[in-house]
Amino acid sequence: MKLQHFLAQKPLFYKKFDPYRMRRAYQKIAHHLHLPPIVHIVGTNGKGSTGRFLAGGLKEAGLRVGHYTSPHIFSFNERIWIDGKDIGDDTLELLHQKLLQLLQEEAKELSYFEYTTFLAALAFEGLDIAIMEAGLGGEFDATAVFPNDLTLVTPIDYDHKDFLGESIEQIAATKLRAVKKKALLAPQPHPQVYGVAKELGIDFERVEEVDKAMRICKEAKIPSFFAPNLALATAAAKKLGILVEPSQMVRYRMPGRFERKGNIILDVGHNPLSARAIVEALDKRVVLVYNSYEDKEYEEVLKILKPKIERVEILPIKNERIVGPSKLFAVLDRLGIEAGWFDGFKEEEYLVYGSFSVIEEIARWLPDSTNT
Repeated sequence: MKLQHFLAQKPLFYKKFDPYRMRRAYQKIAHHLHLPPIVHIVGTNGKGSTGRFLAGGLKEAGLRVGHYTSPHIFSFNERIWIDGKDIGDDTLELLHQKLLQLLQEEAKELSYFEYTTFLAALAFEGLDIAIMEAGLGGEFDATAVFPNDLTLVTPIDYDHKDFLGESIEQIAATKLRAVKKKALLAPQPHPQVYGVAKELGIDFERVEEVDKAMRICKEAKIPSFFAPNLALATAAAKKLGILVEPSQMVRYRMPGRFERKGNIILDVGHNPLSARAIVEALDKRVVLVYNSYEDKEYEEVLKILKPKIERVEILPIKNERIVGPSKLFAVLDRLGIEAGWFDGFKEEEYLVYGSFSVIEEIARWLPDSTNT
């Protein structure tokens, strides 16, 4: 069965999670995998940007490097980046057939994310280094089964409470238990994170110096909220014994991260931490094109964004996880925010925000879009 059809049979999300399923599959095929040194990235926000900055910097230093990220926006191939390019369809299909032979019956049991994590592992064989970005978890994340040399921890905040825990301490512990050797921690909005790292006995260093990264972001004309990600990536390269100028790293940006297209800004953020960064980055009020998953803190997000919102236009999305329109409109009414349905872009300033699904759905509305 072809990869596209195989993955289409797998749900993207499981209501009941088996934390040991990925470990069982890894133990079965570990001796067939020939992995390069791995840098693992966990956290709430900025994992993708940190990983791509680091991957780009290592590539500039002459290394063959892979970056595994998720989810994708327009094409599945975006998840596996090697030496500056998304993986090709033919290569993906060859890896899929090889993985089916290795896993056999276990291939059917694995989740969408777990299976694609193994695809990335196969794709990265023969490289000098691989950067593996966790999904929403840490300790039991699919990417955590592989040995790694270094863990990068981006800012940790409230998100996925039903899965990770209700308190910052619980969320941080879940993510930080993924650390295997040493960790570098980006500046944390919650000081409790450092306390949890100490309680767990983790060998970690704090990356606090972001002034140079701030200056480089300003020169590159990108928002200052990228600076901690850039500083963390720079510190990671140094920890690996590779000196890379952050001015080279900053040229490598992930799509959909405060990405401007004319009068439209696209951002895949979806939680309060991201919303606060967006408010600081916006220099004027915007029309917010929005939708949210039911399990997100959408009321808190909208409350944070309100000072920069002219009005909200809800983007229709067909997905069982999307919050019901009546609930969303009720929240907007309670917050005193004018709202309606999105029916196309006008000559106004827009922010498209809410999740990867929102950015994916809006593609066909973009002026220069070929994703129709």
